[in-house]
Amino acid sequence: MRQEINNVLEVLKNGGVILYPTDTVWGLGCDATNEEAVAKVNAIKGRSTDKSLIILLDNENKLQSYVTEIPEVAYELIEYAENPMTIVFSGAKNLAKNVINVDGTIGIRIVKHNFCEQLLQRFRKPIVSTSANISGEPTPKFFDEISDEVKSAVDYIVDFDQENHTVKKPSTIIKLGPSGQFEFIRK
Repeated sequence: MRQEINNVLEVLKNGGVILYPTDTVWGLGCDATNEEAVAKVNAIKGRSTDKSLIILLDNENKLQSYVTEIPEVAYELIEYAENPMTIVFSGAKNLAKNVINVDGTIGIRIVKHNFCEQLLQRFRKPIVSTSANISGEPTPKFFDEISDEVKSAVDYIVDFDQENHTVKKPSTIIKLGPSGQFEFIRK
């Protein structure tokens, strides 16, 4: 796994797009602080630029680097979540403009996945995570369900966990207001 992470780090540092396993479904990823890399992800997906993307962090202590105000309840939600959960925060900062929603929000998931955690720790920046499909098409459940169109468009395909056929679902998405109120966007 160490060599694979080194390979991915090179691609991310050079503004490339990766196809990689996450704690949910296989994802398209890039440096979430690089506008050109984010534009490549949107182009591969054929996705409107006004749709927001999710970013991954390895640790909730890094939230303050990318969000202006973090309600205390966010830390409790992260701590007690039994399944992957994305929290939409107001006041995104220090990210590529095209990864932030037009209303200034950003969806962030603290990953609990060995490969992603090690990659994020070594990269020291957030990584975009969006399902590895063309916009409007079904989300692939496994690596072998990812279209050749997507596979041929990325700069690097992670050679790890490709044979895993454990069914994983997209994350739960919760929108969190500045005063701590929240609503479910996707359960």
